[in-house]
Amino acid sequence: MYQQSLKVQPSEVTVLKATGKVGLPSEPNCLNQLAHVHRLRDSEMNYNEHQFMLNMELMRNREGLCVPLKMGMERFAARQMGRLPFLPSSNLMDDVLTGRLDSIGFEDFMNLPENSEQMRQPHAVVEKSFGIY
Repeated sequence: MYQQSLKVQPSEVTVLKATGKVGLPSEPNCLNQLAHVHRLRDSEMNYNEHQFMLNMELMRNREGLCVPLKMGMERFAARQMGRLPFLPSSNLMDDVLTGRLDSIGFEDFMNLPENSEQMRQPHAVVEKSFGIY
């Protein structure tokens, strides 16, 4: 029986996203989209999702469809849980379900923008999310 291997394919940019602000190297902007990007960067950005999909494929071949389907639904439900708009989510439940809770990576100690602590006016943020202004 022939089994296809799963490989990470680099994504192609179809539309340039032009913004007026200066972005980080990981954010999509015109310069980053036109500049030469090494394939390893795309591979590293999708590493955790790729590992999860490989584990689900192996589990499906070994145990059947029920276990990966259950784990996928648990992960979907964990990602739906949110906080108030002025509190960024730590994605703790997703890290527990995927097994990344015990690993310390680059994003854990270099303080990426999505992990930074922000203190904003709670009332202003909630009003903006509801479109009240």
